[in-house]
Amino acid sequence: MSIWIGDPTIDIANDKGADTLNRNLGIEITEMTENSLRGRMPVDERTKQPAGVLHGGASVALAETLASWASIFAVDRSRFHCVGMEINANHVRPVSSGWVHGEATPLAMGRKTHVWEIKIVNDEGKLVCVSRCTMAVLEMPSQY
Repeated sequence: MSIWIGDPTIDIANDKGADTLNRNLGIEITEMTENSLRGRMPVDERTKQPAGVLHGGASVALAETLASWASIFAVDRSRFHCVGMEINANHVRPVSSGWVHGEATPLAMGRKTHVWEIKIVNDEGKLVCVSRCTMAVLEMPSQY
């Protein structure tokens, strides 16, 4: 059984990401499964730190982007809007080129909060970052 409500699509998320941090960092939503949202981000001059590897903040931006869209797509958008409350991240492996791929899966989906786990891997599938993001579910029509 799918966790998604209404008719969310990858195109909605990618189109709304135009002229935002998402587009500036090259973040793309790539796939929706029955209970997860996937995306990717390039490791290039936009997302690297001065030492030449993926900036931890870029990983957090990818993680929160995935959790945010996942929460938005898991509520009735005519009644609710979701915003980030808290995020943490453990950076476990450097990446200097290619892409990183993230997947957000729900840990808890309550009426007022959602908690998502986001795993980010490199092109070889090796863990780069693991993050947990708590989203507030607000009783107001979605801004997306």
